[in-house]
Amino acid sequence: MLIGIPKEIKNHEYRVGATPAMVRMLAEAGHKVLVQKHAGTKIGFTNEMYEHAGAKIVETAKEIYTAEMIIKVKEPQNDEFLLLKEGQILFCYLHLAPDPEQTKHLIEKKVVAIAYETVTDAHGRLPLLVPMSEIAGRIAIQVGATTLQLNNGGKGLLLGGVPGVYPARVLVIGGGVVGTEAARMAMGLGATVTIVDKDLNRLRQLDALFGPNLKTLYSTSTSIEEALIATDLVIGAVLIPGKTAPKLITREMIKKMTPGSVLVDVAIDQGGCSETSLPTTHTDPTYIVDDVIHYCVTNMPGACALTSTQALTNATLDYALKIANKGYKEALKEHAGLRDGLNICFGHVTNQHVADDLGYKYVDPMTLLN
Repeated sequence: MLIGIPKEIKNHEYRVGATPAMVRMLAEAGHKVLVQKHAGTKIGFTNEMYEHAGAKIVETAKEIYTAEMIIKVKEPQNDEFLLLKEGQILFCYLHLAPDPEQTKHLIEKKVVAIAYETVTDAHGRLPLLVPMSEIAGRIAIQVGATTLQLNNGGKGLLLGGVPGVYPARVLVIGGGVVGTEAARMAMGLGATVTIVDKDLNRLRQLDALFGPNLKTLYSTSTSIEEALIATDLVIGAVLIPGKTAPKLITREMIKKMTPGSVLVDVAIDQGGCSETSLPTTHTDPTYIVDDVIHYCVTNMPGACALTSTQALTNATLDYALKIANKGYKEALKEHAGLRDGLNICFGHVTNQHVADDLGYKYVDPMTLLN
């Protein structure tokens, strides 16, 4: 199979869909790999490294998009939609439910769009989302701590405090991978941390994992509102795979928070979990609503692009090989978890949540694959 690895063009996105090590594995399996010039240069993966691994370096995105399968990180941007072609396999993060414009383009182009974030494993977990969720959860605390500084508009709080002074109070909404890693980082820095979730079994697991250092709270609108009033930094870590994130934080709740508080909404890729959340970029990451600073960057792991690329490609390699070795039809038929990643196929929406949220007819992917 001819596989293309483009240079990412989203704002400050320096991750790349394949490392030289991944390219070598694909080449050793008999596939031809095109890598766009300087696709990984910013994070230390030179053109020469890719060539040594067996790739052919090409100048333009147009050349990359002649490939049968495109492996990238983030969803196609406006200039890239024009390059897509019917039947082309697109393997990357898509986050379609809150993005009707992108969904419309992918349907019109009749691509085979497999979304990292909805691929599942035998246990129902999300193996291609987990590594970025781990990184995003940890970054959320780093950027939250920095934003709390007075020079960045925050309250002037040190997250962990010092002897004789209370630490900052951190509220994490959602006890999944992002929430767990955010809590871990915040507690490691000495903050007072509460995590909210509606799954009592998950709260018990977190209690057993972290002990009395972590406060757990059952999720209701009342408990979230009361906790927000007493919070300095809130991390939005809500996820329903493939579906638009629920708005658990209302504008009225934001108004009750103290001035200079910070909201880092990691759920922004799926539309955000606050009514006040709007997508931002690494160039202009924050804005203020009712004196609360909002950080809603849609590609947070891109800030740590080298770590993120290595972690992501560790997870995607085996799946990419399955698709390339067998062809997408056989690979998707054989692997139910990979089939869960199929969101768009030849103009049809094959993910139930995306169809429901955007008003499309859902088509069972097996009817198309057969």
